[in-house]
Amino acid sequence: MLHASLLRLTVKKAEKASSPHVVFRAMRVCNIPAARKLWTRSEGVELAEDDRRAELTEYLARNPGTSYVALSAGTIIGAVLAGHGNRRGFLYHLAVDSKHRGTGIGRELVDRSLAMLKSMGMKRALLLVATNNRKGCSFWKKCGWESLSFAKHMGIDL
Repeated sequence: MLHASLLRLTVKKAEKASSPHVVFRAMRVCNIPAARKLWTRSEGVELAEDDRRAELTEYLARNPGTSYVALSAGTIIGAVLAGHGNRRGFLYHLAVDSKHRGTGIGRELVDRSLAMLKSMGMKRALLLVATNNRKGCSFWKKCGWESLSFAKHMGIDL
C-alpha cells in the first residue's frame, strides 16, 4: 500500500543517481532480455511463469511509460516493472545491479514509475515483497511504504 505521504510525489533526482553516467528512461521492449537477466540474478526478485518476453511485451504495451530502466554506458543497471489495472498501480521486479546499490537508483526508478501512475489517475499503488527478503522490506519501508497487516496475499494460477 502506498503510504499517504507518498501521494504527493514529485519526480526528483537522487543525488548520486543524477550523475551524467546514469540515464533513466521508460522501459522498451528491446530492454526486456537485459531486465530479465538483472531480475534473475538479483536476490529477492522472483520471476513467474508469466514473466516471459511475450507476456512482458504485452504488459509494456498495456502500460506505456510506467516501467523504467537505469542505464550506465548503455548497460541496464536498474529496472522496475510497473503498471495499473485502471484502479490501482502495481510495482513488480525492482532491481539494481549490486555494484550500484545505495546510490539512489532504485528510489529514482520507483519515483518515476509512481509519478507516471499518479499522472494516470492512480490514487494507490501496491507491491509484493517476500517476507524473507529483509533488504527488500527495509528498502520499501525507507521509501515510505507500509505493510498491510489487515490483508494476506493470495493467488491462483489461471
